[in-house]
Amino acid sequence: MGGKTEISAEERLEEALPGARLGRDLRALRKARGLTLAELALQVGRSVGYLSQVERGLSELGVADLRAITKVLDAPLSWFLVHDDAPEDERGYVVRWGARRHIGSAETGLIEELLSPDLGGSFEVILSVFAPGAERQEFLTRDTEETGYLMSGELELWIGSRHFRVYAGDSFHIAREPARWRNPGEEPTEVVWVISPPVY
Repeated sequence: MGGKTEISAEERLEEALPGARLGRDLRALRKARGLTLAELALQVGRSVGYLSQVERGLSELGVADLRAITKVLDAPLSWFLVHDDAPEDERGYVVRWGARRHIGSAETGLIEELLSPDLGGSFEVILSVFAPGAERQEFLTRDTEETGYLMSGELELWIGSRHFRVYAGDSFHIAREPARWRNPGEEPTEVVWVISPPVY
């Protein structure tokens, strides 16, 4: 009958992997995670030479390898598959509302989006939305400087031995100290972060 052939999810994924951009994104995310090429290669079972060529856009990355890499880097597959439809002159400069990259998080009740065009610079801008009652119970220490600005809601913060409660319009700073958080309110809390160096 000449009808359309059904395309599998794997085939669609293969078509959505433009080499040069994917390589740049992979390099930026790997560096943000503090991994060398050799360390990543060891964890995914591929050669340093192959991954180096992928990062430079000289080799194509297969779906199986991409899945392994995203697992090691703790990033969703969608990280590498967004903003393909952005006009060429906007790439690296403008992030449209519907084209933000969603960042994977192990925290229940926390949704994060990358507002920066990419991870290639010296800092990143993140939007975090904390659900009512969401909490990070364990302290986390990162080798970063971070400033947060509350757009809405409220947030309890523990930074080192200090405890703070901040509200919409307030801002705060965390510099290489153990920190944790809780949303004590009944509404979602939105925080815009500037983080240096990038961690996502």
